[in-house]
Amino acid sequence: MVQISSIFVLTALAALASAAPIRNSQFQKRIAQVIADSTASWEQACLAAGGAQQCNPISQQAFTSLLAAGKNCDQQDAADAMIDLAKTLKNDAEMIRLAQIFVQQPRNAVSFWSLHVIHLLIRDQKPDSLQVPYCQVAPKNTELTGLFHCQFAGSNFDKFSGDQTGNLPLGVNTVSPPGSCPAKTDGPVPDGVQLNTLVQSPGVGAGGSAATSDNGAPDAGTVDTVDAESQAPPVATTAPATPSAASGGFQLQNGKDAKALNDKFASLTASSTCTDGEQACVASGFAQCVGGKFTITQCAGGTICAALPLVNKAGTSITCTTAADRDARIAATGA
Repeated sequence: MVQISSIFVLTALAALASAAPIRNSQFQKRIAQVIADSTASWEQACLAAGGAQQCNPISQQAFTSLLAAGKNCDQQDAADAMIDLAKTLKNDAEMIRLAQIFVQQPRNAVSFWSLHVIHLLIRDQKPDSLQVPYCQVAPKNTELTGLFHCQFAGSNFDKFSGDQTGNLPLGVNTVSPPGSCPAKTDGPVPDGVQLNTLVQSPGVGAGGSAATSDNGAPDAGTVDTVDAESQAPPVATTAPATPSAASGGFQLQNGKDAKALNDKFASLTASSTCTDGEQACVASGFAQCVGGKFTITQCAGGTICAALPLVNKAGTSITCTTAADRDARIAATGA
């Protein structure tokens, strides 16, 4: 409990009372971050790919889009520019991967302190930190399709800033859990932390939609797939499962599809042919096809990449987990 002397309280109340012209105004405080850290890895990958003097201006433009004053689509526009440059550098896979993670980095959130701030301080309460609204325009590059920013954990998940037109990501019916994003499906990002220090995979690829995970593993993205045998980029469904779907007996088919995918993945190598946007497990790592070749991101120690059956709706997910968890989840479906 914060202890505030009566003298301080009286002084503060007097100051507020004397500020009649701003009685209904609100004071702002931000959930901030070191924004330059959000693109530092991308800039290094750009330099390694031969981007030279083109790298830094795009990096600066990108990280400044995370400021609270930015427009709803500034961050996505910046990520498009990052991928545009990557495509001129032989479709550099590392630049694209880092751009996909960048577009999901939380932006600086604004907290509003109303004129009952003294009451909040006495009660040791924090003012509301409003969620940052989502872009409502499709990205230029398909590698960004279905990706949207996480929120910081300190946000008030009942409120958004702005005109309330961006309270859901484009084409998404719900964000669950609140504050999550395709790269981090288990929840929001701790205040001030960079998403690129928490995850390696962006969660979805070209042509994808909002990814969900049954196990919420944050170290690798997941993709809900409707047709487990398809070679095309997976398409996720974002609507929650309905009661009728839950009784449709899809669990067994999900288990069979997961087994089939894992059998298929076992035959893949880094040199296997693939379709841009396709995601798979290759050599126990999470793989994304960029420029006709698999780019592999290894899972965290003790885990492997695997296809898992979804529990609440038809489809499968690709994520990092243990072999025991993979086998148990598939066995639970009866497959």
